[in-house]
Amino acid sequence: MRYAYGLTSALLVGGAAISLATGYPAGAQVAQNDDSRMATMVPRAGAPASFADLTAQLQPAVVNISTRQRVEVANANPFAGTPFENMFNQRRGNQNQPQYREGQSLGSGFIVSADGYVVTNNHVVSPRGRGTVEEITVTMPDGTEYEAELIGTDAESDLAVLKIQRSEAFPFVRFGDSTQARVGDWVVAIGNPFGLGGTVTSGIISSVLRTAGTGAYDRYLQTDASINQGNSGGPLFDMQGNVIGINNAILSPSGGSVGIGFAIPAETAAPIVAQLRAGEEIERGYLGVSIQPVDNDTASAVGIARNRGEIIQGVQSGEAAERAGIRAGDIVLSVNRREVTPDQTLSFLVANLEPGTTVPIELIRDGQRRTVNATIGRRPSAEELRQQQMFEGDDSEEMLPDEGDGTVVEERLGLQVVPMTPAIARQLGLGADVQGLAIAGVDQNSDAARKGLARGDVIISANYREISTVAQLEGIIAQARGENRDAVLLRIQRRGRPAGYVAVRLR
Repeated sequence: MRYAYGLTSALLVGGAAISLATGYPAGAQVAQNDDSRMATMVPRAGAPASFADLTAQLQPAVVNISTRQRVEVANANPFAGTPFENMFNQRRGNQNQPQYREGQSLGSGFIVSADGYVVTNNHVVSPRGRGTVEEITVTMPDGTEYEAELIGTDAESDLAVLKIQRSEAFPFVRFGDSTQARVGDWVVAIGNPFGLGGTVTSGIISSVLRTAGTGAYDRYLQTDASINQGNSGGPLFDMQGNVIGINNAILSPSGGSVGIGFAIPAETAAPIVAQLRAGEEIERGYLGVSIQPVDNDTASAVGIARNRGEIIQGVQSGEAAERAGIRAGDIVLSVNRREVTPDQTLSFLVANLEPGTTVPIELIRDGQRRTVNATIGRRPSAEELRQQQMFEGDDSEEMLPDEGDGTVVEERLGLQVVPMTPAIARQLGLGADVQGLAIAGVDQNSDAARKGLARGDVIISANYREISTVAQLEGIIAQARGENRDAVLLRIQRRGRPAGYVAVRLR
């Protein structure tokens, strides 16, 4: 789930720069299509008497997507952590083996080429929690099912590309130019809400470039076309039959549609889809700063226009911003001569620059305008960023990893851990050469908590064996349990203190 404006903004799963293709014939297409009938398409300024003809042309290229997943479930032993734990396991006959259940997800997608490339959202085809996706099925409007190959995913933009195959050509649709979308334009959404395949809804563009989050790609087309869970990954069409958005999320107090839906603009999606189809790695620009929008008081204090600029709250050591001389307190007004605004954030502008590019950055420092040149770095992955931010700020619960990401370490020791990286070491005030697992969270009901272990501590070794991966610690835990040991001996490195040994009971 995502949260915005105090209401639930739910992902709709049930269960750099290239030119966009414009001017293509509208509608789902195959090699033998007669495009002459497209000439009767509704003009841009007109109000359609019916969406039936448009729907008939587009619907063949819109598909339903389902996944079958194998999800590991938490240990249901009510005697876990007590002397009776093994007795319970023997009765159930599981001998401490992980338990699994089958999971599913439902979503939508659309075919973008005659040879069967399919576009959808990453979260439609990604595993949930501690699961693995075992099968992806694409279902055509006529009910024909195809097993899909996952070609590529991009979690940052929430996009994924699949491939299906058959001997004859598939119907397909094309991306349009979302930069030409205007508030009030008619749009049509086709998808698989609540598993009801082939559902068509219509509405208008309610807002363009709506910022509904804090990520670099949380910029959407807003529509009042009814979209719900299961519409995720489905297309949002203009009246020329071009895909101008990919339905992604809704803003709702109840989880159902209230007329506020969001779609990833084609101008964002099309270049990324092209790279995923080509098997290319998605690289984005990165400055290495923490930022905050400029509010009215800040704008008044430094004498700049409202709704412009972002203030630098912190600068990461060794990253592009520090190398360029950018400091905390600077207010960035533009990047590469493009203004920083609420609809065109600093994160978005930088992320869409190619790493290694040197660009001018206009900023205000001490009331004076100045320009610095920054050579853009490579943006870390979403997981790397999460780990970097995990130890910043206070110990509030929202900084911890999701509970669904639990491991054997969490189950047996009550600890959430991540491998050390140079960035985490800097945040913890440790040398870059420190190896081990950083503790990201501690179950307050565990023996680890009673022994004083806390977030920010680093596990250097377990049972006298140095560790640097979660798998290594899991192996030591498994060995200890196999030898009927009740605890493991951890060597802990704390900030500003010498390393010491702590024996933590298994549960």
